[in-house]
Amino acid sequence: MSIFRKMRHIFHDDWCNKCYAQMDVTERRLFALPTMYVGHYVTHTDAAYYIKNMVPIEKKADIPTGVYACGVKVYRCPKCGHRAALLTVFLPVRDMEKPEDAVLFENGELDGVLYQ
Repeated sequence: MSIFRKMRHIFHDDWCNKCYAQMDVTERRLFALPTMYVGHYVTHTDAAYYIKNMVPIEKKADIPTGVYACGVKVYRCPKCGHRAALLTVFLPVRDMEKPEDAVLFENGELDGVLYQ
């Protein structure tokens, strides 16, 4: 396997870290983070924080004003079956997303929330 394919995973969240193939998006979910308000954003990399505080919502219009939200993309590798979840934290501002942070979970940390 070429070093180039291995390096692509470092720069692309949608590339498998097991076999370095491009993964498919299998699901997208949207959550509000009612414990985070404008001006009080704090970076979290621990899945336990998100599991405790994420509230499922159907559409962006359901996000209260001034509250952060997160989108979760679930990836699955068609070659080896590896799964990963990319959680992107954003603040909705005038029908746009102002991104704050992104955390990649590759060991099923969010499975309890995504597959309940």
